[in-house]
Amino acid sequence: MLRRLTRHPAFQAFAANLLGLYLALVYRTTRWQLIGGEAIDAAFARHGNVVAAFWHENLPSMPHLWRTGKARAGIPSAHVLVSRHRDGRLIGDVVKRFELNMIHASTSKGGAVGMLAMARLIRTGAMMVITPDGPRGPRRQPAPGVAQIAGFSGKPVLPCAGRFAWAVGLKTWDRMEFPLPFGRGVIVAGPAIPVPREAPETALPAIAAALDAACDAADAALGKPRR
Repeated sequence: MLRRLTRHPAFQAFAANLLGLYLALVYRTTRWQLIGGEAIDAAFARHGNVVAAFWHENLPSMPHLWRTGKARAGIPSAHVLVSRHRDGRLIGDVVKRFELNMIHASTSKGGAVGMLAMARLIRTGAMMVITPDGPRGPRRQPAPGVAQIAGFSGKPVLPCAGRFAWAVGLKTWDRMEFPLPFGRGVIVAGPAIPVPREAPETALPAIAAALDAACDAADAALGKPRR
C-alpha cells in the first residue's frame, strides 16, 4: 500500500515540490565557494558552450552549478539528461523550479535518438548537463553517452563537482549526501576535456579521472575525507 502511494503521480508531484522548496532554502542559506572559475571562463570563451558533467552523487548541487554557469557565461538555457524511470521524472520535476529543461533519454541503452537531439541543442548554444554514472551506476563508472554527445557536437566535457559541509549521508548506490542549510558549499570546475569525434570513447578514462579530481578538490576545500 505504501509503495503504491509513493508511486502515485499526485504524491510524486507533492514530493518534488517539497524537495524543490527545500533545496531553494539550502542554496539561499549556503555560503558558496567556487573553485575553477577560470576553467569555466576559458571553456566558454573558447567553445561557446560545453557538456557539463559530474558524478550522480553530486545531484543536490546541480541547480546551483547551473546558476553559476549562467551568471559567468550568460548561457541562454541548460538541459539535463534524466532517465525515463520514475526516479528520473522526480528529479526532473524538482530541478524545473531552477529553470532547467529536461531531456528524458538514456546514454547507455539505445538512446541514439535522444543523444542526437542533445547534440543539436548544444549546437544552438544550450548547455547540456549529464551525470555519466546515472541513473543507477555503477558508481563513478561513466557510460559512453557523455563522450558520444560531446564528440558528435564538437564540444568538450567540463568536469564539475559540488559538495556541502553539512550533509546527511544516504545509503544509496552512489553514496549521495543530502545537504543541510546554513553551511558551506563548494562548486568545483576543472579544465575542459576535448573529445575526438572519430573515437569519443577513448576520452572516457580522462573524463572519469577529472570528475574524481573535482570531487577530491571539493572535499579538500571543506576539510572532508576523500570518498
